[in-house]
Amino acid sequence: MWTKEHWARQAAFERRRRYPTDLTDEEWAMVQPLLPPPAGRGRPPGADMREMLNAIRYLARAGCGW
Repeated sequence: MWTKEHWARQAAFERRRRYPTDLTDEEWAMVQPLLPPPAGRGRPPGADMREMLNAIRYLARAGCGW
């Protein structure tokens, strides 16, 4: 069962940068205004745009070794 301590530990983990290619808060502040806003119709976006950019940057840097 998830307690308040578990949630706090998970939140701290998610705030931490995991890869060197992850966007810093300063970089995200510069990039975010350049992204298009979500569409007014249809399903709301389910993915975090910052995490999407982190994944793209990781693949661009590391490539797909397989």
